[in-house]
Amino acid sequence: MRKSTIFFLIVDILVIGCFVLFYGPFEDFRNTLVNTAMVTKSHQYIAYTFYSEKTVQKIMDLNRYIPVTDDVNLDDIVIDTGEKDSYDNEYDEAILKRDKDNDDYKYLKVKVGKYDAHLVAIYNPENVRLISSQKFNTGNGQESVLNMCKREGGIVCINGGGFADPDGWGSDTPLGYVIKDGKVIWAPINYKADIIGITDENKLLLINATGEEAVEMGMRDGLQFGPFLIVNGESIKYQTSAGGYDRAARVAIAQRKDGVIMFLVTEGTHGSGPTMKEVIDTLELYGAYNAANLDGGTSTQLVINNKLINNPKNVFGQTVAGGRRVVTGFALIPSK
Repeated sequence: MRKSTIFFLIVDILVIGCFVLFYGPFEDFRNTLVNTAMVTKSHQYIAYTFYSEKTVQKIMDLNRYIPVTDDVNLDDIVIDTGEKDSYDNEYDEAILKRDKDNDDYKYLKVKVGKYDAHLVAIYNPENVRLISSQKFNTGNGQESVLNMCKREGGIVCINGGGFADPDGWGSDTPLGYVIKDGKVIWAPINYKADIIGITDENKLLLINATGEEAVEMGMRDGLQFGPFLIVNGESIKYQTSAGGYDRAARVAIAQRKDGVIMFLVTEGTHGSGPTMKEVIDTLELYGAYNAANLDGGTSTQLVINNKLINNPKNVFGQTVAGGRRVVTGFALIPSK
């Protein structure tokens, strides 16, 4: 067989293989490709190169959810995080049974779907505070969670809200409200939005409001993001049985009825990681009564005792050494 014939035969096989891969029965691959491209603004052209606008929209619609519209009932949260003599189940025991000589928090390695994840139970919600970069909207004010955590004296820290990302390299401009110590320290135009925060009574408040309204409701530390995943024990529902095909590294904050705050951080990348439903299912196992989604993907970071615990990756699956620079987060900062 001549070399040219072999060459064209190989080309034909590759073309057919690509056609089958992109347009065949491999639904997970197709959904992952589209979602990965669409969550990265500078790479959306990839989705439209292979698929029509109608197909892209149909895949994106799989991620739509039916929100819980009830207001959070903070009276349901009765803070009692002390040691217990008995536990409701193995997950309850995993959260409440203290590590030796550590009354501040407990770290658990868990699975969210098939993905490795990290769950931290924080026993005193009074010590959960907002952390932020030192400067906003200056052009170079963002920081890694590791740096923010060190500077603000945190022992357990996660990233929090979003930020403007016009070119894929991030910025130091928060997307939405930022509330710290009972004051709105960053605000866009005055409008109602989903705000996640801790109140003066040390309860996780999930509210659709302006920043000023959230402060009037007693929020001392908070930020704008979402969606709310669990409200008063009721989780959001997806409009399709897919449960949210948008897979990514995830970050969530939750509170149990006994007041224990939980940080959940998963491994993954854009397009590879748990669905929202898998995150919700895991949080419910460990007793979450109210919970909200925080910024995930490349921004995903968990720091414990000045060490980055997870493995943040960019959209190409490459490790981001030290973690991506962000603008806000939540931290366990022990009382002095």
